[in-house]
Amino acid sequence: MTTPHRFAAHTAYTDPGRHAALLREPVGIEEVCRTAGNLILHYRAESNLLREDRKHEVNARWVSVILELDQQRHPGSLLAPRPPGDRVPGCCRDHSLFTVAALREQGIPARTRVGFAGYFGPGFHSDHVVVEWWQGSRWQRSDPELQQQDHPFDVFDLAVGEGAPFPTAAEVWTGYRQGRLDPERYGVFPGSEHVGPPFIKRYVFLEVNHRYGNELLLWDEVGTGVSDEETDRIAALSIKADAGDEGAETELEQRFRGDTRLWPTGTVTQLSPYGEPPVTVDLTRAAAPSGVAG
Repeated sequence: MTTPHRFAAHTAYTDPGRHAALLREPVGIEEVCRTAGNLILHYRAESNLLREDRKHEVNARWVSVILELDQQRHPGSLLAPRPPGDRVPGCCRDHSLFTVAALREQGIPARTRVGFAGYFGPGFHSDHVVVEWWQGSRWQRSDPELQQQDHPFDVFDLAVGEGAPFPTAAEVWTGYRQGRLDPERYGVFPGSEHVGPPFIKRYVFLEVNHRYGNELLLWDEVGTGVSDEETDRIAALSIKADAGDEGAETELEQRFRGDTRLWPTGTVTQLSPYGEPPVTVDLTRAAAPSGVAG
C-alpha cells in the first residue's frame, strides 16, 4: 500500500499560507466538515444567495485565497458563524479541499476523491468531490456537504466500490465501458449538456490529478487527446491502486507524471460554470481570481 503519510503534506492547493493557525481550530472530521460549510457557499445549490459581484470567486482555486477572502469579511476564528450570503462561493471541490487542508494541517493524511454521487436525486449520479482521510488503519470517505440526519447511510464513513453511494470516476468509466451502466445518468444534472461518456472521461483525469496533489477545478480542461483505450488503462490502474495494489499505484503515478496531457503544470485552460469564455490560468503561483485582491 502507498504510504498514507505522504498525503499529510500540503500541496500548492491546500497550503493555507499565513492563515495556517486557523485550520487548527476545528477538531475532528465532523467539526472540520461543518467549518467548510460555514466558509463556503455552493454557487449552484445556494445560487439565490450568490451576489453578482462575487460570482468570480468560484474560481478562487487555492485554499490560501479562499481563506484570504473569508478573513477580509470575517477576521478571526473560522468557528464563528458567517451569514450565508457572505461566504466564499465554491462547490463540492472547495468544501472537500478545505476539509483536506484542515486535516493535513493537523497531521492527518487526507486527499480529495472525484466521482459521482447518487444521493442528490433519484436515478441520477451528479459529479461530486468527497474527502478521503486516513483514520489509522484504512482510508475513510466523508462528504462535507451532507447532514447526517438527511441520509440513511453514514455520511462520515461512505461505503466504497462500484455500486456504493459515491463511485469514483474510474469506477463509473469502467462500468460504462463494460456495459454495466448508462452513462447518460452521470453528469452535472439531468438534462444538462454535461453528461455522458466525454464528461465521465474528463473526470477520470481530474480524479488522477487530485490523487497526486494537483487538485484542479472541476471546470479545468484536462486529458485532451487521450484515447478511450488509454483512459481504460488509467481507470483500471486507479481501481487496482484503491484496492492496495502497489504495482498499479506506481504505474499510475509514473504515467501521470510522465504525460503532460494528463497533468497541466504551468498553465491550464479554465472553463466556466457560468458559460463564460475560457481563460488561461497560471498554475505556478496562488493568485486570486480576476477582480479579487489577493
